[in-house]
Amino acid sequence: MQLCYLRFPGIILGVDQPPFPPLLKLVANQLKVGIESWDDYGQREQTRREHLVELQNAFGFQPFTMSHYRQAVHTLTERAMQTDKGIVLADALIEHLRRQSIILPALNAIERASSEAITRANRRIYEALSEPLSNGHRHGLDDLLKRRDNSKTTWLAWLRQSPAKPNSRHMLEHIERLKAWQALDLPPGIERLVHQNRLLKIAREGGQMTPADLAKFEPQRRYATLVALAIEGMATVTDEIIDLHDRILGKLFNAAKNKHQQQFQASGKAINAKVRLYGRIGQVLIDAKQSGGDPFAAIEAVMSWDAFAESVTEAQKLAQPDDFDFLHRIGESYATLRRYAPEFLDVLKLRAAPAAKDVLDAIEVLRGMNTDNARKVPADAPTDFIKPRWQKLVMTDAGIDRRYYELCALSELKNSLRSGDIWVQGSRQFKDFEDYLVPPAKFASLKQSSELPLAVATDCDQYLDDRLTLLEAQLATVNRMAAANDLPDAIITESGLKIMPLDAAVPETAQALIDQTAMILPHVKITELLLEVDEWTGFTRHFAHLKSGDLAKDKNLLLTTILADAINLGLTKMAESCPGTTYAKLAWLQAWHIRDETYSTALAELVNAQFRHPFAEHWGDGTTSSSDGQNFRTGSKAESTGHINPKYGSSPGRTFYTHISDQYAPFHTKVVNVGVRDSTYVLDGLLYHESDLRIEEHYTDTAGFTDHVFALMHLLGFRFAPRIRDLGDTKLFVPKGEASYDALKPMISSDKLNIKAIRAHWDEILRLATSIKQGTVTASLMLRKLGSYPRQNGLAVALRELGRIERTLFILDWLQSVELRRRVHAGLNKGEARNALARAVFFNRLGEIRDRSFEQQRYRASGLNLVTAAIVLWNTVYLERAANALRSHGQVIDDSLLQCLSPLGWEHINLTGDYLWRSSAKIGEGKFRPLRPLQPA
Repeated sequence: MQLCYLRFPGIILGVDQPPFPPLLKLVANQLKVGIESWDDYGQREQTRREHLVELQNAFGFQPFTMSHYRQAVHTLTERAMQTDKGIVLADALIEHLRRQSIILPALNAIERASSEAITRANRRIYEALSEPLSNGHRHGLDDLLKRRDNSKTTWLAWLRQSPAKPNSRHMLEHIERLKAWQALDLPPGIERLVHQNRLLKIAREGGQMTPADLAKFEPQRRYATLVALAIEGMATVTDEIIDLHDRILGKLFNAAKNKHQQQFQASGKAINAKVRLYGRIGQVLIDAKQSGGDPFAAIEAVMSWDAFAESVTEAQKLAQPDDFDFLHRIGESYATLRRYAPEFLDVLKLRAAPAAKDVLDAIEVLRGMNTDNARKVPADAPTDFIKPRWQKLVMTDAGIDRRYYELCALSELKNSLRSGDIWVQGSRQFKDFEDYLVPPAKFASLKQSSELPLAVATDCDQYLDDRLTLLEAQLATVNRMAAANDLPDAIITESGLKIMPLDAAVPETAQALIDQTAMILPHVKITELLLEVDEWTGFTRHFAHLKSGDLAKDKNLLLTTILADAINLGLTKMAESCPGTTYAKLAWLQAWHIRDETYSTALAELVNAQFRHPFAEHWGDGTTSSSDGQNFRTGSKAESTGHINPKYGSSPGRTFYTHISDQYAPFHTKVVNVGVRDSTYVLDGLLYHESDLRIEEHYTDTAGFTDHVFALMHLLGFRFAPRIRDLGDTKLFVPKGEASYDALKPMISSDKLNIKAIRAHWDEILRLATSIKQGTVTASLMLRKLGSYPRQNGLAVALRELGRIERTLFILDWLQSVELRRRVHAGLNKGEARNALARAVFFNRLGEIRDRSFEQQRYRASGLNLVTAAIVLWNTVYLERAANALRSHGQVIDDSLLQCLSPLGWEHINLTGDYLWRSSAKIGEGKFRPLRPLQPA
């Protein structure tokens, strides 16, 4: 037994510590003795000591000494340069000691070593950031804490403000902020002296402090904190300026398109009159030709020649361009862009890949013209970047049109920034594409040692041989089934594919059980529910203080802050609804205890608790999931931060994109722009959640898939199963070859799979997938850039071809399996039902997002997701108790019907009223609320 404990977890079994029963039984069986023999072991104190010495000598175990302590602190200090999370350092130390066969010391020794390492690392980080600074740098940083001229705010507070609206005035103000940051002229490369995690943490801590607090820091720490704030502030403002430009251009394009449509609609009556008139004239001309009459006389029989000439002039004015394009109307908004364009181009430090060199050259031409106040575009200005759509407007008989040349260049700059073909020095979102990926040398090392964290064969020939062999076999199978009309509930004819609708997923016999359990669930206030769930899980312990790591002293105040996010009430209104609570208290607690990572770990606690609950197994085993976007309108101050997507109407809004497990637990959420396709964010939830769920298969609707997503899903080990609308219009892709699949002909694309592109870019594909898997870059950022790439980009094309293989294989599976269709349908229905619960919880302020800050919008989404997860867990627990109660009253319940129950109901939960946290509402450990009495049949 001592040997087992020394090997793992690496400790000495205490004298009064009973061994783990299953382990004791295992060892007793191996030794062929009874477990009661343990009671006689170690009656002599020396026995344990002697056995310990023997084990140390035989297996090389070492006691933890002061020398080991010093070495541990030294080792941990290097790790603490990357993270100051005590639990991470403690885990790393324990793992290190186990590998070295060193017996683990007492917990306080591990905590002390971790704490000392963090202290040493902090000193080194402060020194690294402050040492390169000159006296001029220090004076400039100190000035950030002073008040601006004739203003109540400090320079630092002003520099950290977000833009209010996407217009030229706020753009110019934000450009001034970036210039102020740049004026600090920090030493080049200072941001690379410290690990990014620590830099962000220091900046976040500094951002929560008042200028007076920062001024009290000792100089080294103060300057290090201000440097971190400057680095992060510069990156944030740079990204916000680019986003503003993107949104301003988007507004101008939308305005031009709308004006184009409105003018056409307004001219509808006149156009109709002209069409009718020329119809009459055409008819008399036809009649004149057939009868040999005078065509001119025929026209004058309808109207006078002067009236006809005037009518033609009017028709020419009514006519639109041949391609019916609205682009010419963009020129009417040129003045809006000119208000900020010179400053915008001047302040950004741009670099370009070869594919976008012409765009950058055009930007340089515009910069030169702005400097020289020139009006005419040089004849030798680059024009290869001009797309055919712009050609007529830019290239005129009089030369290059300055107005449309600049508009075209600014539009192409926006596109190139999105794709990554142009990047910006100092940006976080618009860096060089290479900077996002695992370094080539590290990737080569991982590949050579077969350590790539991917779920596929990394040899290109082997991979393609396996997938194409499977693809050809599946094509042959489905072709044979389609020809024999053997596809289950599906038929392929010359007119296309037809799939029969699925029958009802919920049997009628289940409805009675659903109604009976709903009627006996306890009535509960949302405050009482959260207190009870916290008693079960302790999820509030994850909201640790940003600086000290301490727990919130007032748990009720913490829950009040979380609930304010979840029900969309906001801190001010919540303070008014809670006697004894003030806005200042809630704001302080939110600033220091509420963060993205604390919400994430608390959510994982709730999801894990529900995952482990036996009743949740009736809904699934936690290996499948679905995701869907839910649109929320933006109103009041937040309206300008929203985006418009015609799918959700003409009002601006934000989307909360949420992943939900097959057990109904919402395990990840993200605030996204409504104008971005859902597929961009599918992988984020699968890769970056912190729960114990091990998702293997994932479902989305049509908006959730692209070929790039299909490819990356497969590379990263997920089976992707979207419900594709109009599946018959989605083509199958086959390899080049002699094989023909006549029965599938209506669905087969005329384009063949480009296997050559996959081979040519195989290592780039693996490097991209490895970077995403290791967290070097987020999947959503890479998918957004790949989706914005020009069509000829090699990596984007190769990944698309890989995705076409996987998409074709999936569709072939879909055609063969009704069970797959049913599984996907059921998974997506769970997500839609969860959205209904979320809408009910997020009821205040008309369900609108009114927070201008993106950080506050993220907190709204995270708070909502956390509270819905708490409701799901609470309902899961009480649904089991309700089912057991029905059985105890003699009712026979078929276990197969329990899967039809849902933990998403809220009729029994009071979401409104006062939000009081009464101590009397606590149930106590191991106790539950009484169910409502059963109603007589």
